Amino acid sequence: MKKSLVVAATLAALLAACTTAPVEPAKTEARTADQSAKSDIKPVAAPKTVVADPFKDADALNKIELLKKRSIYFEYDKYDIALDYVTVIEAHSKYLKANPAAKVLIQGNADERGSREYNLALGQKRAEAIYTNLKLLGVQEKQLEAVSLGEEKPKATGHDEASWAENRRGDLVYGAK
Repeated sequence: MKKSLVVAATLAALLAACTTAPVEPAKTEARTADQSAKSDIKPVAAPKTVVADPFKDADALNKIELLKKRSIYFEYDKYDIALDYVTVIEAHSKYLKANPAAKVLIQGNADERGSREYNLALGQKRAEAIYTNLKLLGVQEKQLEAVSLGEEKPKATGHDEASWAENRRGDLVYGAK
């Protein structure tokens, strides 16, 4: 019996603490006829200007900085796309979606290390990684083609790590038929 009284008293105290002060109604100002007439005048909205899609520009590939980047570089013996290149791929997907007649050939490349067959397979995986990402971003399959060049088209001809890093890439070549 004492427990139920304590519980009831505690609940009553909690409910009393939860109450809020009443809110006063907002005060309104009295307006003269002249003021009411002025308040009924609504400003005319400025005409909306239509901003052209910069990706639909015929020269967008040379104007937009991210579209100027046409190579996606990969780590040694890898074909997953680094986060550094996500925005580049997104920009190319926007361009391709805005220009459905545009086509791109994705050329996968590898450095000179490894056998010819291994490098062709690795180059194909790199090209397909870019291809898949563009497709997932909404680019039509008919706009894309992925091929491997293996080690046959090096960007750098040296035999050191810096040269090899330049050659581990996927190139986006526009205008492919």
